Amino acid sequence: MTAASLEVARPRRRPLGAAPYWLGAAILAALSVSFSDRLPEWMVEYPRAWRIPIEPSISAAMKWLINDATFGLFTFQQFTRSIAWCFNWLLEAAYGVLAEGFTFGKGEDALHIPHVSWIALIIVLVMFARRVGDRGLMLFVGFCFAYLAVFGQWASAMVTLASIVISVPFGVAAGLLVGIAAYRKPWVERAVTPVLDLMQTVPVFAYLVPILFLFGFGPVAAMIATMIYAAPPMVRLTVLALRGVPEEIKEYGRMAGCSQRQHMWKVMVPAAKSGLLVGLNQVVMLSLNMVIIASMIGAGGLGFDVLHALRRLAIGEGLEAGIAITLLAIALDRLSQAAANRPPPAHGSVRAGSWFVRNRLALAALALMVFSMAAGTVVPVITDYPASMTVTTGKFWDHVVQWLNINLYDTITIVKTWLLVNIMLPVKGFMVALPWPVLLGILAFAGWRLGGWRLALLPLALGAFILVTGNWEKAMITIYLCGLSVVIAALIGIPLGIWAAVEPRRRRATLAVIDTLQTLPSFVYLIPVIMLFGVGDFSAMIAVVAYALAPAVRYSIHGLRQVPEHLVEAGRAQGCSRGQMLWKVRLPLALPEIMLGINQTIMMALSMLVITALVGTRDLGQEVFTALAKADTGKGIVAGLCVAFIAITADRLIQAWSRRRKAQLGIA
Repeated sequence: MTAASLEVARPRRRPLGAAPYWLGAAILAALSVSFSDRLPEWMVEYPRAWRIPIEPSISAAMKWLINDATFGLFTFQQFTRSIAWCFNWLLEAAYGVLAEGFTFGKGEDALHIPHVSWIALIIVLVMFARRVGDRGLMLFVGFCFAYLAVFGQWASAMVTLASIVISVPFGVAAGLLVGIAAYRKPWVERAVTPVLDLMQTVPVFAYLVPILFLFGFGPVAAMIATMIYAAPPMVRLTVLALRGVPEEIKEYGRMAGCSQRQHMWKVMVPAAKSGLLVGLNQVVMLSLNMVIIASMIGAGGLGFDVLHALRRLAIGEGLEAGIAITLLAIALDRLSQAAANRPPPAHGSVRAGSWFVRNRLALAALALMVFSMAAGTVVPVITDYPASMTVTTGKFWDHVVQWLNINLYDTITIVKTWLLVNIMLPVKGFMVALPWPVLLGILAFAGWRLGGWRLALLPLALGAFILVTGNWEKAMITIYLCGLSVVIAALIGIPLGIWAAVEPRRRRATLAVIDTLQTLPSFVYLIPVIMLFGVGDFSAMIAVVAYALAPAVRYSIHGLRQVPEHLVEAGRAQGCSRGQMLWKVRLPLALPEIMLGINQTIMMALSMLVITALVGTRDLGQEVFTALAKADTGKGIVAGLCVAFIAITADRLIQAWSRRRKAQLGIA
């Protein structure tokens, strides 16, 4: 036998996989905790003398900005307060139209013009729904706004809607302009991307404090906070939409002799309309997600109702106001989606005629609203839904929680105690005792294995910031709570997604429930959790799991449905059973997409952990919340950045793993 044939016959060694490396990292972490008493003290607890006092510097800079910074003719504070004054005019006008009406004059001779009638507004919204969608959308929008009236939520909902009507256009405009600049100039995109990452991962509480300093306490500050929170998706989607414009349309604009400005606004933006409307949809949804948090700095409306109910533990009132926010969000979401997906008019179908003829439906809607305001001065029932006809389910939900507390108290206590003693406290103790050089080394090694030295440096740099600012122990408690919550959400969400993906009816029902969970305000989850489980880490974990469950389910469904059909057919051709098709073909191919869902679950869990500071956690979320209560700008910003850096580290590592796994599987 020749040497060549011997080489062919000799069995080849399989390449060493990644599992031994991760197993070694886990063993190293366990040993470092077990023998932490033998390690140098500086490895176990970062010395206070090595910390860098960043918080006082930030607070001092903010005080200088407010008290001493000047542009010569006016101070910086006067500049920001003048911006707030301009926004206040617009907000007052929106309040007048939708919620409060207008009063001219003083005393007995004052003329009061009521706000738009609830009947007229519902009719106008139903007309718009029929214009952009089908009969089903029309009935659904009518039902959502009728709920607001019948359940006594109309006045608060209109205050919320007035804020949305003002904040959304400004958020969309700012996002559009920044997105266009990022599309035109690569250096702008490179500069903006990390800022957007921070804006989307820093807890909202962290920048409520500087907004309070700059713009004062009240609805205007809340509205500006909403605009800042909701603008980043518009920037990203603007860039994506403009890049998605077909090349032939771009060439047509150049051949027509358009200038750079004309090419952008006459060609590119209209061609990217559908993608830009998706961005509008995201701004609307994030603005509604912000209404409760904004109520902490002066916003009224439904968000204030939920927050007030949470403080009094009135579960019925809070749930009704939370459902009102959810229905308002879903209705506006469906309307904006229908407008985004509406096909353009067929060639030659645009009606000729004057401007009044082309816009007669909009003019009719405007006339109806003006008429309702005038008629309300004579017939008040036209303006406001009669209070005697409102209904409530608040007492029913209060009785449900009371019954659960009475009849299931022992069971709940046993489960809570077992989980605390056997799982939560050991994991917490492990994370707090884990030496910081070991954890940073493991994260750097993970980054190097997944993305090279650049990705290895990222967790080192972000972790070093957490370390030198003195927030390491708080960060470990945050990671412990977030990690356990994400694991439980994955153990529930992934099997549920697998169960729903295989059958269309299950999928539709599951996605409907998930849509509702994602639009239900985060604060609403806290009310029943506090009533049933009290305060503490266990209650925080339950609330986080309930809030962050949706992405795990949604991405599991999406991943399994996106498996290439030719690979499924290949599995069937090999004679795979139904179980083998799931475990050997579909799940391995869907795993990268499922992991992206876990990534989103982590992002939502971290955002919810800041909210759960209200139930007594002692993590970074509590630091952010305490900073808001004490108006400590430096503490709030530093703690918020620490939360953001945890989120960014997890996001970059999971994204790198998903890309690498997709490349190994040969799927896009």
